[in-house]
Formats: sequence, structure tokens, C-alpha cells
Amino acid sequence: MQNAFPPSFFKYIFTKINSMSEMQPTIGNGKICYLEIPSTDPKAASVFYKDVFGWNIRTRGDGATAFDDGVGQVSGAFVKDRKPGKEVGTLIYIMVDNMAQALDMIVKHGGKIVQPVGMDAPEITARFTDPDGNLFGVYQEPGQ
Repeated sequence: MQNAFPPSFFKYIFTKINSMSEMQPTIGNGKICYLEIPSTDPKAASVFYKDVFGWNIRTRGDGATAFDDGVGQVSGAFVKDRKPGKEVGTLIYIMVDNMAQALDMIVKHGGKIVQPVGMDAPEITARFTDPDGNLFGVYQEPGQ
């Protein structure tokens, strides 16, 4: 039986499969996709989030300092024209692999722990403020 596909087809498929390992954002109705984080110094804020959470930092075409989260699913930018979110209202949690290590990195890079682990037991969470004073939570999946 003769192969119905030319060799170039298999090369195309192999290339596509390999490129899937570079995760593309999921697109869908209702997905949280973009955040604006207030900062008096977007460059310094970008260093904090890159070093603590592994976010990809980039400069947009308009010159703004932007980011993609550690898994490439949520993007955003650091904005200068807003006050930091210092009080609990909408609270965004950032997933971490190792809570103790994440908390150490937050403090090491100028953040503050404002709610220790254990306050939301049995969930593994904590809350912190970044160097600008923005309030976020961190969450570790049980069993990690």
C-alpha cells in the first residue's frame, strides 16, 4: 500500500506537535485574561514578579512594561496612574509549587506577608503585598 501523504506533510505535523509544547493561551468566553497592576515603578515591579513567580516580562509597542504569567495564560501591564489595591476587595491568588519557598522569595524581593499560611485551612494560602503595596494571595495545590 502506497503512502498517500507526501513527506512534507509529516514534517509539517511534527513541527506543529513540537510547537504545541510552547503553551498558547486558552481563549474562551469568561476566561480571566488580563490584569493591570498599579506601580509607581513598573520596571522594579517587573523584576519582583519575574524573580518571585517567573513571569515573562516584555515591553509593549506603546512602551508599557507588560507581563505574561508563569504558564502564559494571563497577561497584563504595570500601570502608573492608579493607587495600589491595599485592601481586600477582589483578591487574586497566584498559584505556587512550594508555599514556603514562595513566601521566602516574596520577602527577599521586598514584599510583605500580611496573612500567614493556615488562616484559610485546609487550603494552603497566604496573602502578601508587593513592594508597591498591592494585595495578592498565593495558593499551593494540596499534595504539591
